[in-house]
Amino acid sequence: MARFSMPSSSTSIRTARYLSPRLPTAPLSAITSRLSQMPLSLSSRSPKYTTLTSSHVSHIRKLVSSPSSVRSTLDGSATPDELLPHNLDWMGKYSGQSQVLVKPKTVKEGGNTGLVGGSTPIHDELILSLSSLNSIRSFDPISGVLTAEAGLILEQADSFLASKGFVFPLDLGAKGSCQIGGNVATNAGGLRLLRYGSLRGSVLGLEVVLPDGRIWDGLNGLRKNNTGYDLKQLFIGSEGSIGIITALSILCPRRSLATNVALFSLPSYAACLEVFSQAKQHLGEIMSAFEMFDNTAYEAVKKHGGAKKVFEKEGNFYCLIETGGSSAEHDSEKLTSLFDTLLSSSLILDGVLAQDNAQVHSLWQIRELCPESLSKAGTAYKYDLSVPVEKMYEVVERMRAHLKERGLLGGKVKYVAGFGHMGDGNLHLNVVAEGNVFSKEIQGVIEPFVYELVANYNGSISAEHGLGSMKAPFISYSQADTSIDLMRRLKKLFDPKGIMNPHKFIL
Repeated sequence: MARFSMPSSSTSIRTARYLSPRLPTAPLSAITSRLSQMPLSLSSRSPKYTTLTSSHVSHIRKLVSSPSSVRSTLDGSATPDELLPHNLDWMGKYSGQSQVLVKPKTVKEGGNTGLVGGSTPIHDELILSLSSLNSIRSFDPISGVLTAEAGLILEQADSFLASKGFVFPLDLGAKGSCQIGGNVATNAGGLRLLRYGSLRGSVLGLEVVLPDGRIWDGLNGLRKNNTGYDLKQLFIGSEGSIGIITALSILCPRRSLATNVALFSLPSYAACLEVFSQAKQHLGEIMSAFEMFDNTAYEAVKKHGGAKKVFEKEGNFYCLIETGGSSAEHDSEKLTSLFDTLLSSSLILDGVLAQDNAQVHSLWQIRELCPESLSKAGTAYKYDLSVPVEKMYEVVERMRAHLKERGLLGGKVKYVAGFGHMGDGNLHLNVVAEGNVFSKEIQGVIEPFVYELVANYNGSISAEHGLGSMKAPFISYSQADTSIDLMRRLKKLFDPKGIMNPHKFIL
């Protein structure tokens, strides 16, 4: 990698909008009251739902093309260990007691890579896995429209498109295991949002199985269709609450002929903000990503992710900038020009520029390993938040101060780290505690403080991972009462029996 260095003299949404920052009215008491009045409590099973038996399992087998695709502990066709990966999320934070897994051979569980328990059962709900529904139905190289099934792994979709000279307009650290149907169901943002926008703008059509069993075929590949309501938008980001996405049509842009990555170390978050501003000015349309992570996250990646030391002068913050254009030489010149500007203004401490694809991957790995490395460091309480970019790191600093005041930081809590998509104001806040068991005491100190803090910034308690079971009770911090009422009416209209992903999203 080419190294930029500083002289030794260097110093180190779904968002409710209000006219001024404000907190929800009596938030905690309102939430407690709402939970106590719900027939569907997250802590107790509602009697309105049938308890599954072996007879139900036999009936389900008659409905699917391959009886062996139905696995259950109720009839001995599966062991509890076999169902454990589907009953437990990847963080070990959320768990259920489902005894039936339906995995249709030819055809609502995605990759189970979320942070809010959206795909993990609460009690003994039936799990419908779409992992076998993973075919690419068609691709038009003229328009760039891909039609594929919901269980297709994101990385596989992108690899297919790469062979055609195109790119999937979404990139995530979990791309090797997450499924595109789940990405759409949660309206995932990811690393490419700065360049390609959200999935709401890229998804052209959907195929959805409705709660009453009907199939809605909205799989047209038209970029313009102004005939009535845009129904697909109801399902994008709905987390399986009103229907199961089984296929999608999505507009895929041409893959950049040249990709360059630079990684800088910086002394402060204020410097990160100025570098972001300078990068937009110097790089313009070729900038495809701008990521930030603090030194706490970087140290975790070096210790638990196997990353090697990159900088001679490490800082308190790090910014990764990716460009994508048609000329590697042209883009490299622009990055070098940006570096010269940053160097002369003493905004950065050190920097490196990738010289080939292997080094591009290596630098990206440092940023992408942040979530996994922090999880390996202890028990990580993870919060996906959206706040104005200038306030992003204030959330981290105020969380540290709050935990210190409560006597947790430096004791039961090891540290607080922040990283995320600075290009769109998406912070991933991680509170890392000792041990490997989630503590209600620690969670009770973090929540609802973190949601009150975000609401005070006119932010959103969920930027890209959705609500799931974790954040559903706290939606009032980011949505007005009228909005919540409309969502509940919509849920009742589509799913009057409440059978679709119960206990999640809208309570």
